[in-house]
Amino acid sequence: MYRIIGCATGTCPLTSNPYISTIYGIILGILIAGIFTTPRKQSVPENDSTPGRIMYKRITAKEAKARIDSGDNVIILDVRTKEEYDQEHIPGSILIPNETISDTKPELLPDTDAEILIYCRSGNRSAQAARKLIALGYTNVYDFGGIIDWPYDKATTN
Repeated sequence: MYRIIGCATGTCPLTSNPYISTIYGIILGILIAGIFTTPRKQSVPENDSTPGRIMYKRITAKEAKARIDSGDNVIILDVRTKEEYDQEHIPGSILIPNETISDTKPELLPDTDAEILIYCRSGNRSAQAARKLIALGYTNVYDFGGIIDWPYDKATTN
C-alpha cells in the first residue's frame, strides 16, 4: 500500500501508526488549502463609484460653505432635534429630524434631484439621514458632518 501523505518510516513524531499519521497529513493539507481558497469579504467605501449605485458624498465644512456661497439653489438640511436647532443652526437651513425620515419622502424635500447639504451635531445622524435619503431616491446628497465643526456664522431661534 502506498502512503500519499504521512510518515513512511513509522518514526513519525505524531504517532507510530502510519494510518493515523496519513490522516493527520490529509487534515493538515485540507486546512492549508482552505486558507488560500477562502473568499475575502470586500468592503464598500462610503463614496462608492460602482456604476448604477448612487451614494451620498462626504464633504468638508469648507466645501459646504463654498457650495452655499456659490449662489446655486442648495438645500441646507439640519437633522438634529428641534431643541438643538433652536439653540443654534446654520442660517437658511431647514429642520427635518433624522428620526422622522422613514420610508416616505419628506414633504419639505419634494425634488429628488435637488442638491442637499446635510449636517447634525457631530456627523453620525447626518450620515444616517444621507443613507436614508439616498434609499428614498434622492440623487444629490452631501454630508458635511456636524455643526461642532462649522466655523462660520450660526443663528438661533428665539
